[in-house]
Order: sequence, then structure tokens, then C-alpha cells
Amino acid sequence: MKEVKIETTLQVYDDINELPKAIQNLMNTAIEARENAYAPYSKFNVGAAILLDNSIVVIGSNQENACFPSGLCAERTAIYYAGAKYPKAKILKMAITASSQNQVTDKPIPPCGACRQSIAEYEIKQDQPIEIYFMGAQGKVVKSNSLANLLPLLFESSVL
Repeated sequence: MKEVKIETTLQVYDDINELPKAIQNLMNTAIEARENAYAPYSKFNVGAAILLDNSIVVIGSNQENACFPSGLCAERTAIYYAGAKYPKAKILKMAITASSQNQVTDKPIPPCGACRQSIAEYEIKQDQPIEIYFMGAQGKVVKSNSLANLLPLLFESSVL
């Protein structure tokens, strides 16, 4: 038996104002997208903004459906739209923010597992890391230099 240790390094900013201006703008775009979430069941609104290498910003918000699990998370809404509309563009950065209508979300909220796997697919496809920034409605912002930091044991096409 061999033990393997996996470590992740993330950067933590005290709040959105500590981010570089360009990332503040991207996160503010994600916050605006969060306001368009359709979340009548979970009362949990999520917004995502993606910066492509062609300088276009694509947004997404979670869209729920009474027929669970037919809804879709903000991150996948944005990344699938980017892939469909700009298939040759690389994804440089992604900003994600979440808020609850039931409580204050002041801790950074990372992408769910399904979204991590979906983001991983694009990171692998483009052979270039995607910077990911995530936060709650307020408070600290976490930066990951790559999706691989958030999902270190990737399931990818080479195993198929």
C-alpha cells in the first residue's frame, strides 16, 4: 500500500474590492447574472461570468424546473453557451457568486461536483487552465488557478 497526498493551493481575497480591477468587473457581471437566476424552489441564486480569449464575456444563471433535476446550474449554463456560441475560443477566467433568499451567504461557495466535471472538460479540451474565482453574496473571494485544484482526480476521455 502506498499513501498519496494531494494538496491544493488557493488564493483568498478579503472581499471583491481586493481583486484586480478586471476581475472585480468580471465578478460584478456574475453578480448581475445572479439576479437573473430562476430559483423558486431552492431559493439559491447563482451567477457566473466567463471571460473568453476573444475578450467576450458570457454569463449564466441557474435555471430551476419543478421536474427535478431538469434545471441547470449557472456555471454549466454559461460554459455550454460559450462552447456553443464560440467553439474556438478559450476560456480564460470564470467568476461565480451565490446568494440564498433564506440566509446570508458570506462564505465562498465553489461550483458543485457536476459543474466541476463540466468545467474540467473544457480545461482539458483547450489544454490551458481556467482561473476560477468564487464567492457568496459577500465576503471573501477564493481564486483557483485551475479547475484541477478543485477536482484533482479528473475523470477524462483518456480512460474511456
